This record gives sequence, C-alpha cells and structure tokens, in this order.
Amino acid sequence: MSMNHRLKTAIAMTLAAGMVSAPVANADKKEAVELDETRLIIEFNETDQDVGIQFFIDADGWQSLRIFDPAGKEIFDARTKGRLLDQGGVAELFVESEEPTLEDLPLDAFLERFPEGTYTFAGRAVDGAKLTGEAEFSHGIPAGPEITLPVVSGEECATNVGIPVTVMWNDVTATIDGDPIDIEAYEVIVEGDDLEMIDVVMPADAGTALTVPGEALEPGTEYDLEVLAIAENGNQTITETCFVTAE
Repeated sequence: MSMNHRLKTAIAMTLAAGMVSAPVANADKKEAVELDETRLIIEFNETDQDVGIQFFIDADGWQSLRIFDPAGKEIFDARTKGRLLDQGGVAELFVESEEPTLEDLPLDAFLERFPEGTYTFAGRAVDGAKLTGEAEFSHGIPAGPEITLPVVSGEECATNVGIPVTVMWNDVTATIDGDPIDIEAYEVIVEGDDLEMIDVVMPADAGTALTVPGEALEPGTEYDLEVLAIAENGNQTITETCFVTAE
C-alpha cells in the first residue's frame, strides 16, 4: 500500500470516527459578509503639488484582507496574527500612501498606476467567514480651494491677523483639469505649537467661511491653515497657508 493511500485511509477513518473537524471547508460554506465600509480616494495637495491614495476599511473583526484593482491585480494584503488575532482581529483600518511630488511622479503616471473603476476587497473574518466589498475609484480631482482670508502676500504667512480669525475661500466647482465637479464638503484645519488642532468639516452648502474663536488662539502666534475641498466621489484637494495673529 502506498504512503498516499495509507494517509488517505487514515484521514477517512478519523473523520468517520468524528475525531477531526474541517474548519476551513466549513468556513467556505458560510455566506459572504459585506464589509461595513470601503473607501479608496485620491488626496492631492495643490500647494505642495503632491499626490497619493488613501483607503479605509470597517468591519467586525477581520483576520485578513486583500484589495484588487479593476484588472484583478492585487495591490494590498494585510493579515493579523498572534495576540492581535487572539484579540479578535481588526475592526477599522486607515492607510495613506506616500505622496511623491508631481516632479517625481507626474500625475498621468500616478493615474495610470491606479486606474479608475471598481476595486474589490476580499478577506476573512476571525470566525472564518468570507468578507467582501467594493469601492468606486474616480480620477476626478477637485481644484484646490483659493483662500482669500487671511490675505497672504507671496509665499509668506499673513501677518497681524486680528483675533478672532475669519477664514474665507472661493467655492470649488471644477477639477484640476477644468471639468465640472460636485463638492460635498469643505474641511478647515488650524494647527499651532500650543493649539489642540481645530478640525471642522462643513457641508458644501454651508458657505465658504469659518470663524476661528478667539479663545482658541494666542496673540502674536503663527498658525498653519489648511482648507480641503472634498468631492462627492471622495477625492480631496488641500490648499495650505499660514497666518500670524496680531499682538
């Protein structure tokens, strides 16, 4: 009797005796579960002229996850092991790629690297169930919001800015290529060395101005300011500047 035949016979006898289960096979029979949320977007920095991708996954306790582009090519593979798996796996995952400048990676080359279309998410829950999901990825990148207040001269920070500080910007209606685009929201971020970050997301129909309360700011202090235009397709573009409050 060959070794393979003896091995198959032993396995058959053990299964018949009810001493061995087949968890992988049973897991495959479970109905696939949709991931709670899947997103894949482009983030473009108008000021620094750099670009990258971001993706977000939300699910109840997964142990492995892979992402495939519209052509079926794998672009991401994550697995949990050991104590993290014992903990119940991962629920949420946010990943941000490196953001090369357009000088190092021209936009056409970036868009060719990440083609438009449906990206597929596939994985396993901790209990062995299949996980699946999709995200639509678009090349429509909004133009950067033009910040009109505080007024900046050249590349220097706006100076002697009165407290409270009003931030204003022009409405974004087009992509960086000039095509029409629908904006879903604007995000305003203010940061400083001694300031807990102010981060406000506003619906697009709420206007294009925000007042930073005086109690959050110190006189004679420099702050970084970002305004993001977030399109309905999820892609977002940042414009950056800075300001110095009046003494």
